[in-house]
Amino acid sequence: MTSENGKARHHRQHAGREDLTGEHRLGDTVQLILLLIFLAVWILDSFVLGFSTFLAESVPWFVRLAAGVILLSFTFYLERSGLRTVFGKPQETPHVITRGAFSVIRHPIYLGVILSYAGMICLTLSIASAALLVIIVAFYRYISRYEEKLLTQRFGDEYRDYMRKVPMLFPIRFNRD
Repeated sequence: MTSENGKARHHRQHAGREDLTGEHRLGDTVQLILLLIFLAVWILDSFVLGFSTFLAESVPWFVRLAAGVILLSFTFYLERSGLRTVFGKPQETPHVITRGAFSVIRHPIYLGVILSYAGMICLTLSIASAALLVIIVAFYRYISRYEEKLLTQRFGDEYRDYMRKVPMLFPIRFNRD
């Protein structure tokens, strides 16, 4: 079905915000589930069972703390900047956002979330949590791709040009996004 009604069923729109393109309908739910699973694994492994935190013994606590705080601080900047840019003041004329953090990365909010998980992992060096982060990154890549299809449908060549110039989730380019 290609009507507006059909499109609304496939992705979630933000009510009253015609300048926003939409997102995967299960995105928020799966993000919350992954967060709860991650927190359970991280807390159990790091503070109760300790079954995969043996690397923490060879890295001083102040190094782990510094790395974690740096990542979590950068997370705060990316998420705050991205959320303000996208959800702050509505755009009069919808267009591809290429300013601020979006000039360096196409999905700075998602990168911020990923770095928050990495920051927590740095604090305790939980290998079980790091393994779970691989799944989390794969999920964010999936929903990023989904949203980019919506953005390409809406903005066409303008968004394709942006995709060629700016990396998707990490500020370095790999062979493919």
